[in-house]
Amino acid sequence: MNGKMDRVSIPKLQGHHCFACGTENPIGLNMQFYHMDDMVCSDITLKKNHEGWENMAHGGIISTLLDEVMSWTVLYFKRTFLVTRKMDMKYIKPVPLGVPLTARGKILDEAGAPKIIIRGEIVDDQKKLLVRSRGEFVMLAENQLSSVSKGMKQEMINMFKHFK
Repeated sequence: MNGKMDRVSIPKLQGHHCFACGTENPIGLNMQFYHMDDMVCSDITLKKNHEGWENMAHGGIISTLLDEVMSWTVLYFKRTFLVTRKMDMKYIKPVPLGVPLTARGKILDEAGAPKIIIRGEIVDDQKKLLVRSRGEFVMLAENQLSSVSKGMKQEMINMFKHFK
C-alpha cells in the first residue's frame, strides 16, 4: 500500500450517529474517507480523549478505525451492504496521540462471495506501519438488514450512486 496517487473524496451520509463515521455523534470520530487507486483511506489525528496507556491510543479505538476503513472499502468498491464477521489485528508499534495517522483498506480476496477479505493498516505521518489487520466481511442484500430502517437503506443506496 505505497505510492503517490490522486485522492478522490468519498461522500458519506450526513446526520447519523455512527461512532466512527457519523456526523451527529458529539463524541464520535467523524471519519472522512477518500479513494486512492485500490485503497480506501481516512486521515485522523487521535486526541487525549482516545487514550489508553499514557500518550498511546486505546486499542479499541484503533480497532474501530480499522473496522470502519475496511467496511468503507467494501462499501465503496462493492456498493453493497455488509457486516463484519471477524477481524484479526496485529499491533506492531504503539499508536501515538497527536500525530497524523492514515487508516487504509484494500480488498485481498473476494472469491468466496458473499464473504470478502480486506486488509487494513494504520500508518503514521512518516508512513511507518503501526497496526495491521485482516477482516472478513459478509456482503448482504438489502432485505437481510432487518434492524436497519428502510429510510437508512435508501440513503445508502443513493450514496452508492455518488461513488466515482
